Amino acid sequence: MVVAIHQPQYLPWLGYLDKIDRADVFVVLDNVQFKKNEWQNRNRIRTAQGWQWVTVPVLHRFGQKINEVRVNSGEDWAAKHVRTIEMHYARAPHREPLMDGLRAIYRQPWERLSDLNVAVLRWLLTAYGITTPMRIASEMSLREEPTDRLIDICRAVGGDRYLAGAGAAGYMDRPRFEASGIGLEVQDFHHPVYRQCYEPFMPGMAAIDLLFACGGEALQRLRATRQEGRALAAAQGNSAEHTVPGQSETEPGVL
Repeated sequence: MVVAIHQPQYLPWLGYLDKIDRADVFVVLDNVQFKKNEWQNRNRIRTAQGWQWVTVPVLHRFGQKINEVRVNSGEDWAAKHVRTIEMHYARAPHREPLMDGLRAIYRQPWERLSDLNVAVLRWLLTAYGITTPMRIASEMSLREEPTDRLIDICRAVGGDRYLAGAGAAGYMDRPRFEASGIGLEVQDFHHPVYRQCYEPFMPGMAAIDLLFACGGEALQRLRATRQEGRALAAAQGNSAEHTVPGQSETEPGVL
């Protein structure tokens, strides 16, 4: 059983969904320290000028865990996000009726950021057709050290292989991890290229970008590009990871 683990992101990008799709179970790592203005409360959407942030305003203090961070309900951010997405994706061929589900999420009064992010993620997975089961780390009994925490999560969900990302070398004690009896894989993400609302193509946008562009074919495009990347790596005689600019993954315990 392959396990993927990641902090809850707001409107996550395609690399995030690709990892979930490759795993047998996905664990939302909501009980680690929140870092403002990374990917936990904001992401990027495509615009005629290039791209722009959509950011959820939050109330937090240093050292808080992600599942403790509150959404700033004093700002009308939800209506603004709906208007912004509707405007910049007005020309997207599959925006409607997919947008209805997203509007329903924005109409709800969110108190905690992690709950909002999980709701958006569940909507995205359903819209894409990704069926990987999801678990929440804060509901488990885990050690605090990053490598120990990953081992504990894998064991808690019955996993015997861990799907890591590009930042794994920076936070994992790999020999100790492998000594635990859990195998290690590294995600070899290849970004699909498709017709966006605006040219030229820009990778690293929120996953709604591909969804609104390709609709029911979005997951097929994501998987086909993954297979093409593997074939290319095999032809070149290596399995080097392929990354695209835009969304780094360097936080301890994230992947």
